[in-house]
Amino acid sequence: MNRKAILAGTAVGVAAAIVPAKKAYSTYKSFREEQEEQQSGFSIEEATISDIHQAFDRGDLTSAQLTAHYIKRIETLDQKGPNINSIRIINPDAMNIARKRDQERKKGVTGPLHGIPVLLKDNIETRVNMPTTAGSLALENNFTEEDAFLVKKLREAGAVILGKTNMSEWAYFMSDKAPSGYSSIAGQVLHPYGPEDFKAGSVGGSSSGSGAAIAANFGVVSIGTETSGSILSPASANSIVGIKPTVGLISRGGIIPLAKSQDTAGPMARTVTDVAIALGTMTGIDEKDPVTQLSQGCAMFDYTKNLNKDGLKGAVIGVDKSFFSKKSSQERKVMEEAIKDMEAAGAVIKEVKVPNEDFESKVLWYEMKLSMDEYLRNTSDKVPVSSLQELIAYNKSNAKVMLPFGQKLLEQSDKMSGDPEDPTYLEHRAKDVRNAGTQGIDAVMKEHMLDALLFENNLGAAIPAKAGYPSITVPAGYTKKGMPVGVTFSAKAFSEPKLIELAYAYEQATKKRKAPVL
Repeated sequence: MNRKAILAGTAVGVAAAIVPAKKAYSTYKSFREEQEEQQSGFSIEEATISDIHQAFDRGDLTSAQLTAHYIKRIETLDQKGPNINSIRIINPDAMNIARKRDQERKKGVTGPLHGIPVLLKDNIETRVNMPTTAGSLALENNFTEEDAFLVKKLREAGAVILGKTNMSEWAYFMSDKAPSGYSSIAGQVLHPYGPEDFKAGSVGGSSSGSGAAIAANFGVVSIGTETSGSILSPASANSIVGIKPTVGLISRGGIIPLAKSQDTAGPMARTVTDVAIALGTMTGIDEKDPVTQLSQGCAMFDYTKNLNKDGLKGAVIGVDKSFFSKKSSQERKVMEEAIKDMEAAGAVIKEVKVPNEDFESKVLWYEMKLSMDEYLRNTSDKVPVSSLQELIAYNKSNAKVMLPFGQKLLEQSDKMSGDPEDPTYLEHRAKDVRNAGTQGIDAVMKEHMLDALLFENNLGAAIPAKAGYPSITVPAGYTKKGMPVGVTFSAKAFSEPKLIELAYAYEQATKKRKAPVL
C-alpha cells in the first residue's frame, strides 16, 4: 500500500488532513517575496542550531529567510510529495516573529534559540493565533489567551514558533486499536523513512508529528510530551534524539494533561547538542505548577556543559536484555552492536535484572478522568464539551469522523471516580512509585553502582515513566528495510546531565543518524 492510500484510508483523508496548515499558509501575503529574496544558498538539510547561528553571524542567512525555507519545505514535502502529514498548522505569525528576531540581532540581542524555528506538539497551548487540539476535532476552536509556560521560555530564548505538529489523538489514550500518529483533526502521520510496506503507526506515538517533522527537516527543534514513551517512541522510530525529562524539570502549565503524575514535555532534535540547548531554555520554577519546585537546585540552564566526547569512559551501564527484541531480530543485532561500540568507547556493560512486576496499574485511567474534567471545564464557550463524559458523547454523535477506531480508553477512564483521594488510585500510584522507583531503578542502580540503564527504543519506557525519571534516546542504526533503531539511556531523578553526557559520547563515537530520502 502506498503513502497516499494509507492516508486516504483514514477517516479524514488527504485533503482534510492538510487543510489547517494550508489555511495558515495562505495568510502569508509576502511569502513569495520572502522566497524570492532567499539567495543565501544555505541548506537546511540536517542544519543544527550552531550551523544556523554561524550563518546568521556571517550575514549569510536571516531568520526570515530560514523560516521561509521551512514553510516552503513543509508545503512541498509534508503536505504534498511524500505527504508525511506531520505539521498540523503553521503559525500565521511565524514570519513576523522571524523578522523581529532579525531586528533584535542587529541591535545585539541574542539567545540560545534566537531566530531558530521550533515546532510544538498540538497539546501545548499558544496564545491567540493557533488552537490547541490534542488531535481532536472537538477542540478545533480551543484558542487560549496565554502561552504555556514552556512556550514563554522558548520565546524568551529567541525561538520562532513555527507551528504545531500532528499527534496521536488525546496523546494515544483514546483507543487501543488506533495506529500511532492518527488524529481526527489531521489524519495519519506517515513515516519519513517509509518504505512502502512500513505500516501506518510505525512512526511512533503520541508525539508522532514532532518526531517525523524533525527527521524530515521541517524544523530545527520540536517539543513533544510524554506520559509513558510518547517522546522516546517517535524519537527512536524516526532516528532523532529525544529527551524525556524528570517530572518537575519542565512545567506542565498550559499543556493538555493525560496523567499529571507522569506528564512532562521534552525537546526532540537531530543531535544531542541541539536537545541539550533546547532543554536548558525550558527549565524554571512555575508557581502554577508546584511540581517544578522539586527541580530547585537540580535544574540547569546550560546542559551543553555536559557534552563530553569521553563521557562513556569508565561509565557503568546496566543492560537487561529481556527488554530487547527477540534474539533473531535485526533490532536486537543493532543493540548488540551498540553495546560493543559503547565498550570500545570505554564503558563497562553489566547484565542486570530490572525489576518489572506484572501489575496492571490504573493510574493513567484515574488521572485521565480527573485531568480531562478539570481541563475541559476551563476551556472557552467555543469548545463544545466541558467534561470527559461530554467528550465521549460528542464523539459518539459524530462517530463517522471521530470514531474510526472507537474510544475504549476514554470510556474506561470515565468509569473511574475522578477523586484524587480514591483509595484504589492512591494504592496503585504508591505501588507504581515503589515498583518503578525505590525497588526498581533506584535499587538496581545502587546494587550494581550504575550510571544508567540501557534499553532498546522505548521498550523500557514505562518504568522510568512511572517513577518520574528521565530518559534520552539516540539513533543507533537501521534494520535492512530502513526502520530506525534507537538506544535509550535511563537513570534516577534529575540525572539529565549524566544522560546527556552518555548520549553525546555515544553519538559522537558512532554518528549513526542518516537523513531520510524524501
